[in-house]
Amino acid sequence: MSIAPEWAYFDHAAVGPLSKPAAMAIAHFAAQAAEQGDTVWPEWAAKVEHLRRQFAGLLNCDGNEICLIPNTTTGINLVAEGWPWKNGDSVVVPEGEFPSNLFPWQNQQAKGVEVRIAPRQNGEVTVESLMSQVNETTRMISVSWVGYASGFRIDLENLVQQAHRRGVLVFLDAIQGLGVYPLDLKKIPVDFLAADGHKWLLGPEGAGVAMIAKRHLEKLRCLNVGWGSVKNSFNYAEPRLELRDAAARFEAGSANMMGAAALSASLQMIIDIRHELGQNAISSRICQLATTLDQQLKDAGAVTRFPNAAQHQSGIVTFEVEGLEPATIRKEAMQQKVVLSCRDGGVRAAIHAYNDESDLQRLVDVVRSMPRKK
Repeated sequence: MSIAPEWAYFDHAAVGPLSKPAAMAIAHFAAQAAEQGDTVWPEWAAKVEHLRRQFAGLLNCDGNEICLIPNTTTGINLVAEGWPWKNGDSVVVPEGEFPSNLFPWQNQQAKGVEVRIAPRQNGEVTVESLMSQVNETTRMISVSWVGYASGFRIDLENLVQQAHRRGVLVFLDAIQGLGVYPLDLKKIPVDFLAADGHKWLLGPEGAGVAMIAKRHLEKLRCLNVGWGSVKNSFNYAEPRLELRDAAARFEAGSANMMGAAALSASLQMIIDIRHELGQNAISSRICQLATTLDQQLKDAGAVTRFPNAAQHQSGIVTFEVEGLEPATIRKEAMQQKVVLSCRDGGVRAAIHAYNDESDLQRLVDVVRSMPRKK
């Protein structure tokens, strides 16, 4: 990673730095666009379809279930707005979710949909808490794979099994987990999924993915319709509103060609690493570093919120230091070329696999060096 020599970068849960393959893909696209215009448009379009196949392979699902979107929020709204809600239906969302996994569901209250909030238990989102809010009116549970502030990784397989047993669908906000943790949709049949490419996938902003299980495709109303939504989409002379038999029907207009090329390049890097070193290589490395940082921060006098159980851990370590404001810690860290975020009343460090022990030490040194208020 080009950023690594200068910065100890721990902000992947916000916006990750571009990987070298992504940066090279953007430079190549820009040169082509400037020098050749749309004469190479078929090549760009082919890369878009290649990205679709990459995501289908990553998730072990049908390529027709993949929809390329600009961001996670778009993917959540595709389902929240398109689902055939009835007055009196309900959806369950955990307490403390990122607003993008709350507002789209609250927006359905105008249709008579109740949003039921599952309380966190010691800051954690448990399957038991989510299922306690399910009743005969519940149609869907929408949950983050990994909490953006807590770093708590939910027991997804257990959740899907219990929800489906009750006839409830599961929407997964996968932005804090996709590419890091393996997900086989044949084994864990999530109903809907959305994620961005600009965090852990190390791609650009404005390029992401949604998965709409084909068993639900016809149930969703396609609200944003354009030339890209239909079969024979290049038949401009005799256009017909006949939607594509695929999740790509939600890709109404022109694709983000440059974003797709960059995300594809970065995603391929991750796929290659997992193929060479094992499907759990990236997640194991990240969780190992996070566990180490958790202990080092505790030794430095910080109070952390890192989950105790390994199956719930992620690359996110949120901490507090008595006598120090989170914003003060972040500011001092930035001056020392250590990048963090402030979330949920604490300081969030989000570690990726390319970080190393020297990066962790730089962060710990910042914490140790700061004078506490008495």
